[in-house]
Amino acid sequence: MSRATTIQEVINQLDSIIENAIITNNRLGLFAYVYRRTTAEILKEVQRGGFENNELLEQLDVAFANLYLEAYDLHQNNAPISKSWLFAFTNKDESLTILQHIMMGMNTHINLDLAIATSNVMEGRDIQMVKNDFDKVNAILFSIVNEVQDRLSRVSPMLFLLDMAGQNSDEKVIDFSMRKARQQSWYHANLLWSLGQDHQPEAVNTLDNVILEISKFIKSPKSRLIRFSLKTIGRFESKDVGRIISKLKAD
Repeated sequence: MSRATTIQEVINQLDSIIENAIITNNRLGLFAYVYRRTTAEILKEVQRGGFENNELLEQLDVAFANLYLEAYDLHQNNAPISKSWLFAFTNKDESLTILQHIMMGMNTHINLDLAIATSNVMEGRDIQMVKNDFDKVNAILFSIVNEVQDRLSRVSPMLFLLDMAGQNSDEKVIDFSMRKARQQSWYHANLLWSLGQDHQPEAVNTLDNVILEISKFIKSPKSRLIRFSLKTIGRFESKDVGRIISKLKAD
């Protein structure tokens, strides 16, 4: 898979991953679909000229996407990747809910990759230059999150059990919010940017370890009630990736 240079090329490569996932019934296609949906919305805003610096924002978005596309490609070829991506990819055949598969991808890509991409693109420049556009993307993602949450009920009819379980637990229920993850990623990006690329590896490795622990929590929350709710939710979900994506797409 060649390195993408435009957002449209990113979308084309995501389409290939999704098409392959449908053919092979690979649940990694679930995160790829949600990511494609958000990327398409960002492209519309770039084409509309809606960012303060559309060229810089596209450069950042492409660098961000390439980290996922490269991790996916490396894993397909059994090459080393970050621990948190490896965990998400190798759990694709586990009997987890649709939400859990999506969340593991979101966790690594937003909390780790976005911080790395932002710090790298802004190297030698004031990172605050991109803050307003970074926040505008958050606003776009907030609307997409609401849409995806609504659409998930089409393919996960018992998902409401997770909210019910959370009301009776003092443990934080899995937080399905890309917006909050991106806000946290801004702090991570500033940390890496302040260190500079020569001093980043140790910090990136530390972040990777933290994010891996979050993915482990997503896979198996400590609360027995929430684990039971997730298993119940999963029993009523389709296992056909093509059918799931088709229902998520439908207007």
